[in-house]
Amino acid sequence: MTDRGPLTAVSPLDGRYARYTEVLVPYASEQALMRARVEVEIEYLIALAGLDEVPLSLTDDQRDSLREVYDSFDRSDAEMIKQLETEGYGEYSATNHDVKAVEYFIRENLPAGVEGTQWIHFGLTSEDANNLAYRLLVQGATQEVLLPSLRNLRDQLTDLAQQYRDVPMLARTHGQPATPTTFGKEMAVYASRLGRQIARIEQVDLEGKLAGASGTYAAHHAAYPDTDWPAFARSFVAGLGLEQAPLTTQVNPCDDLATLFDALRGANNVLLDLDVDAWLYISDRYLGQEAVEGETGSSTMPHKVNPIDFENSEGNLSKANSDLVFLGDYVTSSRLQRDLSDSTVKRNIGASFAHCLIGYEKLQKGLEKVTPNEQVMRGELEATPEIIGEAVQTILRREGHTDAYERVKELTRGQRVELADFHELFGELDVPAKVREELQALTPAGYSGLADELVDDLA
Repeated sequence: MTDRGPLTAVSPLDGRYARYTEVLVPYASEQALMRARVEVEIEYLIALAGLDEVPLSLTDDQRDSLREVYDSFDRSDAEMIKQLETEGYGEYSATNHDVKAVEYFIRENLPAGVEGTQWIHFGLTSEDANNLAYRLLVQGATQEVLLPSLRNLRDQLTDLAQQYRDVPMLARTHGQPATPTTFGKEMAVYASRLGRQIARIEQVDLEGKLAGASGTYAAHHAAYPDTDWPAFARSFVAGLGLEQAPLTTQVNPCDDLATLFDALRGANNVLLDLDVDAWLYISDRYLGQEAVEGETGSSTMPHKVNPIDFENSEGNLSKANSDLVFLGDYVTSSRLQRDLSDSTVKRNIGASFAHCLIGYEKLQKGLEKVTPNEQVMRGELEATPEIIGEAVQTILRREGHTDAYERVKELTRGQRVELADFHELFGELDVPAKVREELQALTPAGYSGLADELVDDLA
């Protein structure tokens, strides 16, 4: 089949969900990886020209022309690299090596007047170019795509928290009626949790390696033993916006990537919890859903408005977390100084990010379509008066009643009660009139503590 497109894609990431994942193409596609490798190799060539020991000089115009090679990198360039790798191109036979194909591509595209093809990829192993290229892409995808989407979600939750801060809602602990809260306060909990996880992601420093075939700068040192190659590497890696990994084998140990993947999982776990709670609130009719005109909820039940966005988000975030665990475990190990099994695995980083992004976007859509059903929430509070039992026994304890808990338990545990039953109990109690009035003023809807004020902790 030659007609390739979303409908013939092997993965739903490039098929059914292509409209969501397109924004990741500059960071997760093979063309993006090729371009990043070209950037690393060209910046390395420019950095070498800055060393007094290396007989390579570049003018400012030549540096600009070199950078234009990766700045203007397009599909035709990617196709040329792929041809160099798989079929051969011009004087070059097929390399069957993706990084060597990049080296030859740069040779073929050196700007006029730039001499010294021998300095391209000088002293490097392919992992030097690869680990830096991947981190440029991972860093870009995280900062430009994933984090903005997560921040949008946090803003949505913050808005919901503020808007519905004083809307009382029955809480459920162990799935059973419990001390009331407010819908806004519950959204504030999620906004706060997500904010902490966003901070974790932001604090991850990605580390790059540039130290040769065994991490010893051996080839560099053999050619120019008087050059401080570790200092050169530190400066070069920092110029790419990365920290340096000073001690490595041939491979970057990837502990930094594992830390990032774990931080993303932390954010995803918060959102998975929210997906499930939103689904349950919809099931309990605490949340109403906007019906989209023309949309079908069920192929057989015309009335259905299903919580599909939350379900889709849950599925994609679960898949993302599974992939992130696998990636974090796998990329941090390498047999002896190098094995290549991680190469194919790292190509799936973009897929895990794509599942994250779909999960975030679907959750945002779901939140946009729900509205708290205050009438249902208040009705359920009124139908569950036993929840003021906690307040009753606590006030009675304050007044010195040592059997307060037991008296309320006898009245309420496992039984249906009315407020009148509580008022009958209050009439039997030996308490001052002021305390009796305090007890009689208790209502389920009014017993939400400082829930509305706690929302301000988000500020």
